[in-house]
Amino acid sequence: MEIRHFLLGLCAFCLFHRRASAESTCNLKAKFNLSGYKDVEKKKVVIGGMFPIHNKNSTVISLLPSFRFNFRTFRWTQAMLFAINEINKREDLLPNTDLGYVIYDSCFTISKAVEGTLTYLTGQDEAVPNYRCGDGPPLAALVGAGGSDLSIATARILGLYHFPQVSYSSTCSALESKFQFPTFLRTIPNDKHQSTAIAKMVLHFGWTWVGTIAADDDYGKYGIKDFKEQVEEAGVCISFSETLPKVNKDIQRIVQTVVEATAKIIVVFSSDVDLSPLITELLRQNVTNRTWIATEAWVTSLGSVNRASIPGFQRYLLDMDPYTDPLTEEFWETVFMQVVSVILSRLIEINRMVMFPHSVYKAVYAVAHALHNLEHCKEGQGPFNGKDCADITDFEPWQLMYYLKNVRFKVPHTDEEIYFDKGDVEGFYEIINWQFSSNGEISYVIVGHYNGSAAPEDRMNILNDSIVWNSEVLEPPRSVCSENCQPGTRKGIRQGEPVCCFDCIPCADGEISNTSNARECILCGVDDWSNDAHDACVPKIIEFLAFGEPLGITFLFIALLFLFKVVFIMNVGTPLVKANDALLSFSLLFSLVVTFLCSIFFLGQPQNWSCMTSQVALALGFAFCLSSIMIVLVKFRIRGAFYKDIFSFLYTQGIACGVWLIMLPPHSIKNTSAKNIKIILECDEGSVVFICCIFSYDILLALLAFIFAFIARKLEDNFSEGKCITFGMLVFFIVWISFVPAYLSTRGKFMVAVQIFAILASSFGLLTCIFLPKCYILLVKPECNTEEMMRPHAKTRDGTATGTSASLATAATEVNATISSMAIDD
Repeated sequence: MEIRHFLLGLCAFCLFHRRASAESTCNLKAKFNLSGYKDVEKKKVVIGGMFPIHNKNSTVISLLPSFRFNFRTFRWTQAMLFAINEINKREDLLPNTDLGYVIYDSCFTISKAVEGTLTYLTGQDEAVPNYRCGDGPPLAALVGAGGSDLSIATARILGLYHFPQVSYSSTCSALESKFQFPTFLRTIPNDKHQSTAIAKMVLHFGWTWVGTIAADDDYGKYGIKDFKEQVEEAGVCISFSETLPKVNKDIQRIVQTVVEATAKIIVVFSSDVDLSPLITELLRQNVTNRTWIATEAWVTSLGSVNRASIPGFQRYLLDMDPYTDPLTEEFWETVFMQVVSVILSRLIEINRMVMFPHSVYKAVYAVAHALHNLEHCKEGQGPFNGKDCADITDFEPWQLMYYLKNVRFKVPHTDEEIYFDKGDVEGFYEIINWQFSSNGEISYVIVGHYNGSAAPEDRMNILNDSIVWNSEVLEPPRSVCSENCQPGTRKGIRQGEPVCCFDCIPCADGEISNTSNARECILCGVDDWSNDAHDACVPKIIEFLAFGEPLGITFLFIALLFLFKVVFIMNVGTPLVKANDALLSFSLLFSLVVTFLCSIFFLGQPQNWSCMTSQVALALGFAFCLSSIMIVLVKFRIRGAFYKDIFSFLYTQGIACGVWLIMLPPHSIKNTSAKNIKIILECDEGSVVFICCIFSYDILLALLAFIFAFIARKLEDNFSEGKCITFGMLVFFIVWISFVPAYLSTRGKFMVAVQIFAILASSFGLLTCIFLPKCYILLVKPECNTEEMMRPHAKTRDGTATGTSASLATAATEVNATISSMAIDD
């Protein structure tokens, strides 16, 4: 409070002393060096301007002006003066008001920007906080103050006084906060639009591995932050992120980072002043093969944001009087310290590409239109205190702020309409490509546009064919940490590395990926399997034992079986056939036919009916066959009795099979687990218990038949059935004992083939052993087919047979030899 009262007293003393003496003024020790760069005499309203005319902290003329005096920002000041002069000459805009100006140099430093702001508010050439000691024309608004850092500092001060500020180059998204910066407006788009535009461009060209460099200020930090958030959400990774130092001590480290990085795309949010040392060092070390994405602050040092020519501005620059004011005098002194032609060409180039000067131009016109609306307010229709208007010769800053927020006008010489939406204007950018012209100089070619107010799908428009890349090819450079994973593979995360760095892992069998960069492989359906490339699911191979398979031997066996039957039918009345009862022999032969034919049901695509028929026919066929064998061995002579016994065996097996078919019948299934790439069509037995019981019954019959045959092998007979049947049953058991491990070790159609082979082999073994000797006599030795030969004969003590002819012994010997030779061959 004591300081406040002291300043209040000091200001009162200043005002009193000023009236007492025209030569005395309020003076403080800190004095602004460009106090003469103003025009306020006989002006009704004064517009303030703040521009970073000098680099660093220097505001004095230097022998090294390329590092001190900034020609680019000097053009901005001239754009402000040009706009004010143009407005003062107009009859339709502020016809009764002459605008004055006061311009301050922020020197690219926050401290100077704050000093200039306080000086402007004070109304004198010194900074007196909180009070205005001047008595000149009212201050309208401040156009400035340059970079975002500078504007943030000045906006905080001006916001305390509700004093309008219109920026021409401060794009930082932080400035959109009306809570922190209630009186800040700008005629250049918010960096959110620019960050979005650059992010969309990165995604447009498929770059997923990007480096970033930001200035060590709010412009760089907020711009890169918004950019990172958008691209990382879309799957882009940041290879490196560096901050430009205010001093050059870390430049070498940043250069080394750029050189070692694998990212070929580098996005930079920085002003040309902060970036120049890095670019200089990169050029010195001849660092190439990088594509730089520049923001509006340095893309050409002229800009890419909503450019437009300002008619008459070039002539205005060329006609500048070197002695108009100290700043212009310094400019010309600096010009002649360098090559005049080069500087003039840089200065005149503004007529072709103006961005910030045009933004300054629009800012001045925005203030002018707001003042015009304030001045031409109709009494009783004003916006203040109900319906009051403000006086243009004595208005409060907040009153002008009302008109500025609601201003709407078209920029002279263009159709661009300016209005503020929460202090911001629409985001419109031109995308510029650096290209070498025919004379070897760099030219700036427009290759696209970005319109932030358009529909999302129409905001970005890039002419790919117009772009010249640094590799001198039409294709854009690739910038990825890892190459795209092709279909058939998936991304494998590398521990400790960004998600854009990955390995491509082939999909496992049965899994596919049909897109590039798939995160996971897709499991194929139950009936499908992956192809060799693992990029598509294809139907599994359907496998079953078809009729066309090379198992024609089955039909040969059936033909032989019928051959045996034909032979017996032709010799039905002969003693050999009668000896064992023709009907009984035919029933045994018929049972073997059934076992042969049931193998046919195992061929072809399994159906429910074929599964039931094949198993039941096999069980009943063997039961019929084995029961017939036992009856043959018992050799009942009472006709008809043996049929009853045969059918009693069949009844038992038939009842069991019927219960099986009713309760849990066999059925066809698709076996998809046995083989990955195949679907095996096979029969499911329905119940393991039932099938075990049924075939156990057949095994029991086989054991009984073998026992009977073994016992009957020594019965005296000229032609012994027992020996033949015993040998046949041995073949039967050998086949089925071998079948079990072979059956269990195979899958698919080969399992069915093994089963058919076992059926045919066992049946053919019985057929051969029992009926082949008989056929041999019927076909080869018909002379032995007599009743005498079929009668049993007693044996002498020496073991020789009596009562028979020598031919009978010979025939018996040949038959036995034939059987023995068949056994050896088998």
